[in-house]
Amino acid sequence: MMPAKIHGLKQIELRFNQVIMANAIFIDGEEGTTGLQIREKLENRGELELIHLPKNVRKNWESRREALNDADVAILCLPDEAAREAVSMIDCDTTRIIDASTAHRVSDDWTYGFPEMIPGQVNEVRSAKRVANPGCYPTGAIALIRPLVDTGIVPANFPITINAVSGYSGGGKSLIERMESAMSQNAIKSAWFGYGLDLSHKHVPEMQKFSALQHPPLFSPSVGRFRQGMIVQVPLQLCNLPSLSTAAQIRETLRAWYEGCTFVSVANETETADRIVLLDAEELSDTNRLRLFVFSNDEAKQVLLVSQLDNLGKGASGQAIQCLNLMLGLDEAAGLDDPFVKKNA
Repeated sequence: MMPAKIHGLKQIELRFNQVIMANAIFIDGEEGTTGLQIREKLENRGELELIHLPKNVRKNWESRREALNDADVAILCLPDEAAREAVSMIDCDTTRIIDASTAHRVSDDWTYGFPEMIPGQVNEVRSAKRVANPGCYPTGAIALIRPLVDTGIVPANFPITINAVSGYSGGGKSLIERMESAMSQNAIKSAWFGYGLDLSHKHVPEMQKFSALQHPPLFSPSVGRFRQGMIVQVPLQLCNLPSLSTAAQIRETLRAWYEGCTFVSVANETETADRIVLLDAEELSDTNRLRLFVFSNDEAKQVLLVSQLDNLGKGASGQAIQCLNLMLGLDEAAGLDDPFVKKNA
């Protein structure tokens, strides 16, 4: 435990040497799936100092409260109710928060942590005191839908359907055990399963709000027998769009929207053609990248918008670290060890 809080980056001159004090980061819930990934990516960064609680006091209210208030940034990797409780425990007005749960994603007084979502969102994240880290499915869906709604290609009242498949790590430790251990209680042996069939998945309000839709999208999630990765699909019947846009126009709209982004890219026609036979849900595993595709049948006037990402990367821990970097005034790619980004920087 740190004896006293260091508020932000402070420079202290000792004779002729300049020492930069590290930002104090506390991950509340660091033993969960997302928390573990964040900790692994942060623990060797010299500009950050992680606050660790001994295992025997990690659930102790007073120890947690002290750590939360000692932190420059607290990252909450907790169930929704526990995240709300953690926020209520923070009374230090300089502690900033990144919440990876669903608890605050549609709250008006929290900044949505998808920096590339709309022009200016990156600056909102930089200056935010409280950031709600997006869900994995919403990240893929909003990236496809929001630019088309804002540019008038897709009306805000258009009926949207979202189909998706995720790696099983998105279900946390309990689902991981059920998928990986045949001896576990309620072991799952199937290669694929659908869920959320009551059409009330907890990500739907988030998808609706930040896609700027007037009505909830019809969302059909599923899980495949692979640990990390994700595909999100949004089918469109072009004949039903008043804009009468073509696949090429939609692709160009998305390309222009995300031009210059470090982590979000739009596949060109050649890249898209290469993936028609096989689009691998695991291709972007262990990265913070998000790749968008526009597949089409021009004769049938049909388009299939597809996003490809790592459900634990851009869909969780990677995006949280990207937001943390922005909030601390650092390079947004710091600590996100992605060979593609390094190669194309």
